[in-house]
This record gives sequence, C-alpha cells and structure tokens, in this order.
Amino acid sequence: MIPPRIDKDAVRQRMGPYADTKATAEERGRIYEDLIGFLPPRIEARLTVTGAIDPEIVDLQERMREHAMYPTCFDVKTAQLMLFGMLLMDMSDAAALHGIAARRAGATWEEMQAVISLCFLFRGLPAANRGAEMLANIAKREVQADAEGR
Repeated sequence: MIPPRIDKDAVRQRMGPYADTKATAEERGRIYEDLIGFLPPRIEARLTVTGAIDPEIVDLQERMREHAMYPTCFDVKTAQLMLFGMLLMDMSDAAALHGIAARRAGATWEEMQAVISLCFLFRGLPAANRGAEMLANIAKREVQADAEGR
C-alpha cells in the first residue's frame, strides 16, 4: 500500500543536493512525521527531487499545504476525516495516509466507518471495500506499533 522509498543518493548524484534555504529536508519532513507518524515515500521523493531542482516551488507547495490543511475553523481530526473521505471518493491510495493522520488526531473507528459509509452512498461498493481494507491495514499498523512500544 505504501510505495517503496526512493534512492536519495541517486537523486543527489544526478540532480544535486537539497537546496531549499528556508527549511532543511528534515524540517520539511518533520511536519509529516508529526501528522502521520512517518514521512510517506512519495512526499519524501517530492521534497528530495523538487528540493534539489526547484526549491522555491517546494516552499510554495508546503506553505499552501499548511494553509489549506490546517484551517482555523476545523480541528485536525475533522480536517483529516474530510481528507480521508475526499481521497477515498477518488479511490486514491493517499486516503490511507489521511486515515492514519485522522486516527492519530483522535478519530474513532466509528467515525472512520461513517466516512466510508458516506463515500459508499456516492461511490459504491468499491469505496466501501477499499475503505474497509484501509481501516484493517491501519489497525494492523497500530497493533504493530503497540508491540514495538511506539
């Protein structure tokens, strides 16, 4: 479900080092680690590749993402539940990341299932099936994290 990590050394050799002067790659990644618990591989790829080639757009992307993802009228849990549902409607695998973030922000299984049920009304059984699979995989991650003491 989560794609493999990129080869950051190959990116540095062919495209150059991370060149964003406004924030380090680690600082950029920390926001995602705080929200999801890890830096998703595709986001790591965007930060690494685009941070080497066009660091200004990385800064613009991250500022826009922060502004849109954390509106003052919603708490983090509500925003993440909405993103989970929106992405599930598109059948995007990124929905799982926002499902993880919603759980970390305090969403219950009942709330997660309610979002899936709303998606079912307009997207059908594929969304219900995919959503249930995502919840099962999130539960598995949580069990593994508990076993590892995280």
